[in-house]
Amino acid sequence: MADQSKNNTPEIFELNNGSMHVKISNYGATITSLFVPDKNGKSADVVLGFDSVDPYAKGLAPYFGCIVGRVANRIKEGKFSLNGVDYTLPINKPPNSLHGGNKGFDKKIWDVAGHKKDGDKPFIIFKYHSADGEEGYPGAAAVMATYTLTSATTMRLDMEAIWGSHVTPVDQFTVPTGEILPVKGTPFDFTEEKRIGESIGEVGLGYDHNYVLDCTDQEKDGLKHAVKLRDGASSRILDLWTNAPGMQFYTGNYVNGVVGKGNAVYGKHAGVCLEAQGFPNAINQLNFPSVVVKAGEKYKHTMLFEFSV
Repeated sequence: MADQSKNNTPEIFELNNGSMHVKISNYGATITSLFVPDKNGKSADVVLGFDSVDPYAKGLAPYFGCIVGRVANRIKEGKFSLNGVDYTLPINKPPNSLHGGNKGFDKKIWDVAGHKKDGDKPFIIFKYHSADGEEGYPGAAAVMATYTLTSATTMRLDMEAIWGSHVTPVDQFTVPTGEILPVKGTPFDFTEEKRIGESIGEVGLGYDHNYVLDCTDQEKDGLKHAVKLRDGASSRILDLWTNAPGMQFYTGNYVNGVVGKGNAVYGKHAGVCLEAQGFPNAINQLNFPSVVVKAGEKYKHTMLFEFSV
């Protein structure tokens, strides 16, 4: 019988600074709810998810709010070669390998290495050790994710991983052709503010594409300003800052009748997902920024979620 100690049980932890109230589970280091005020000061939850940890542990959440890994999104046909060695990964989203395989970081119970629930700058630190060969990836990895409420309406996520013994790829997305194309004059152009729904009918099921973060002139704490998202009804604004080279823009195209919090039913396009990342399938595209982390090197990835009205 498995040891049901605290670290082996899926739980939900809270961070509350009086303005933001966030719930995060050690199962997949998953944000289960995030309450922020609107223009009238009324606090509401802005993330899709479930009322308890059980549906996540039962696999009912289509990657809601979690940290995925070792590699985000798709690796073409689950194959790559590194230092002359060929590797084969689980094909869990045929014909490709998705979000780290059958049991990626999103389906692991992380250790809680530190937690300050409230007061000034509440935080939680999650740690996970990924063994050499896990889900077919070479090299052991010590992974750490820290969520911090850095100001009244800002949440910061710092991710680090140190690799041992081998090298391993990290973070990439939906199998691209290798081309990098301009968005101007296409339905993908969000360089000026426009409603997401305006052109969504022109892109098949919806948006599920990697954007190259190459033109931002705004920086904060060494991070690039990647996205400004505004909700007309509540006047909430989300500014997202990151040090990743790419951003997957996904409009919940495969969400289909998921019964979530308060019995709300989430259908197609019920939410927007902004996933900071290396480029998709970068391990197989030499012209993309490298996603290989060598033994002893440190991988660092930070996201800053800044809410305002």
